[in-house]
Amino acid sequence: MSRIEYSAEIAELLGRVRRRPTAGWPWRPGEQVPEGLPVKQSWGWLFVPDGRVLTLVNPRDGVVSLPGGSLEPEDVGDPGTALAREAGEEAQAAIGPAHYLGYLYDRVGSANGGHECARVRMAAALRSVGPTAPDPASGRHYRRLLVAPGLAVELLGWGGPGLRQARAAVDLAVRLLGVPAAAEEAIEELPPTGLAFH
Repeated sequence: MSRIEYSAEIAELLGRVRRRPTAGWPWRPGEQVPEGLPVKQSWGWLFVPDGRVLTLVNPRDGVVSLPGGSLEPEDVGDPGTALAREAGEEAQAAIGPAHYLGYLYDRVGSANGGHECARVRMAAALRSVGPTAPDPASGRHYRRLLVAPGLAVELLGWGGPGLRQARAAVDLAVRLLGVPAAAEEAIEELPPTGLAFH
């Protein structure tokens, strides 16, 4: 097994990572959201050519997330549009076309005023990131890390269901985006000035 490489600064950041408790939402891979079940959120596995994915770390509380968030009226109900907008706002990221993976069924509806809803998961190629800036919706200034998908699951604290979700994302990315099945294992923080991927 190869050694995961990262800088002392990243080691210090990862030492502050705090995992949210898992919500236990059932993962519905490949299933379309049933008619009448509102889609309230869209989050994405964003891949660079070496197979790593973008994760965001809030340095204030150490919470790790994938790019994404709630659908807004300007998204006209399209989870792919919502993901592209949220990735731009949170990570200053430009992405390729978003591909649907499945959804999480939230029966409690914490994102929908206490009514059941769907939280969609998608995969896309990460084309570039611009200069770092605070998220206009929250004011959060995320640190942007590239990590292997399995490590992303660990940092997110998603356990077995998250690993199944990551496998679905990797399978799609290998088929449609041309990334390797075994990702580069180095952890890399993206530069504040931005970066383009080829």
